[in-house]
Amino acid sequence: MKVCIIIPVYNHEHAIPVVLARLKYFCIPTILVNDGSSDVCSQTLADCVEPESSWLTLITRSENGGKGAAMLDGFTSAYALGFSHALQIDADGQHDINDIPVFLETARQQPEAMILGQPIFDASVPKGRLYGRRFTNLWIVINTLSSSMADGMCGFRVYPLAAVEQLTATTQIARRMDFDIDILVRLYWQGLKMINIPTAVHYPMDGVSHFKLWQDNVRISKTHAQLFFGMLTRIPQLLKRHGS
Repeated sequence: MKVCIIIPVYNHEHAIPVVLARLKYFCIPTILVNDGSSDVCSQTLADCVEPESSWLTLITRSENGGKGAAMLDGFTSAYALGFSHALQIDADGQHDINDIPVFLETARQQPEAMILGQPIFDASVPKGRLYGRRFTNLWIVINTLSSSMADGMCGFRVYPLAAVEQLTATTQIARRMDFDIDILVRLYWQGLKMINIPTAVHYPMDGVSHFKLWQDNVRISKTHAQLFFGMLTRIPQLLKRHGS
């Protein structure tokens, strides 16, 4: 198993140097995807990468396309570089990177599975985001006919890249904040096993959130609706999976 880390970055110039300083300890090749950030953040990323080019790779998107667009570019780069798995982590420092060895060991034991972070929130979690998350997770159960995914929005997860490549070759994946949900449900439909790992989540190190409450919730609701109609055509396949 050959693993890399992918971090989508959009204007997290204060948090990302701290995140990278902590990641350096793990000696894992890391792909930073600059998703059309400001000049200040772009310069910060360049300054971080220059002395650490042995393990850091920087991809720069000319325009902001959203978290999903950044991750999809990261997947393409990682697959082309010969990596078999990619660990996704957010740039704002909310994830407990001390859990990385647990995630990767689980992936080594079950390399064809998707490894998902199951968030344990502290008091920093915005209540609106928490309630919206419960709504989303209910819809994921409906759209997969399965409760095997404890949380569909946590951006701390390990992807088997061959499965991602197979999916993206034929399917348009959501590009913005609905990305985590869309790709997860579709990978489940594709047959991937889901493994949940509890992990602490703290919001966020630099106080920057790009989640737009109304716009992104509307976008997520539309994605759930699209997935629902996709689920209807897959009911026999999904029910058969439960019986196997």
